[in-house]
Amino acid sequence: MTTTTRPVQATPRRRPARGRLGRWSLVVVLSLGCFVVLLPVVWMVLTSLKTSDQVFVNPPLWLFTPQWHNYVEVLTLVPFQRYILNTATIVGFVVLGTLLSCSFCAYGFARLRAPGRNAIFFVLMATLMLPTTVTLVPTYIVFNNLGWLNTFKPLILPAFFGSAFFVFLFRQFFLGIPKELEEAARIDGAGYLRIWWTIFMPLSWPVIATVSVFTFVGAYNDFFGPVIYLSEESKYTIAVALSYFSGSPRIGPQMHLTMAATTIAALPSVVVFLLAQRQFVRGITVSGINK
Repeated sequence: MTTTTRPVQATPRRRPARGRLGRWSLVVVLSLGCFVVLLPVVWMVLTSLKTSDQVFVNPPLWLFTPQWHNYVEVLTLVPFQRYILNTATIVGFVVLGTLLSCSFCAYGFARLRAPGRNAIFFVLMATLMLPTTVTLVPTYIVFNNLGWLNTFKPLILPAFFGSAFFVFLFRQFFLGIPKELEEAARIDGAGYLRIWWTIFMPLSWPVIATVSVFTFVGAYNDFFGPVIYLSEESKYTIAVALSYFSGSPRIGPQMHLTMAATTIAALPSVVVFLLAQRQFVRGITVSGINK
């Protein structure tokens, strides 16, 4: 007598109702958060494509004929190309100076032994507590005595002397680089400068991307510095030029042109962040978890 056994069929595992509810609740909350964050951007772009009569219509118009010539008008009313060149010059040198000075200082704090090194680093971190407005008057007096007013020097040269926050980010990343690499290079006869440039910098792309994005956005959106130190209109930056569309005697308050100029001005920051997004997130994570 033979007996047959039926194969046991695996029953599909059902997810608990509480888990599905929590997942859908998370999706709804994140969707609402994205909507709240993106709504001003959508309103800015839509307003840039309206006529001046359609901007303040209540309720707001969502369907209308796009006025693409608003962007052409923005580029012709003011020398926008000149302001783009000025901004690119300032931002480029500021990013370069910040990367070189902060990474070199951070290498010293991370690797070199010196009496009082930790105390000096503590004092450097303490300067983060000082707001910029506290040092504004003495800094302006110094630049005035040097004859640097109405030039790009007050906006560029301070970047070549380091920033406490970016020194901190570089130092935290350098602490995670194995010491064996540095010791092997030293056996081969490399000095401190060569080790910093040929070993530490090529391995530090995540933190370089992080510092570059932070510095680019800060220098690109800086309105306070150019207004204080620059007096000639031909030397203004994009951030200052945007004020022309909010009520200047030349153009007058035209909200649709203001939004068109703002949309153009926001594009470089968005492109830079998208290009460096992966390295930016990695740099923030690694620099934050190292001791």
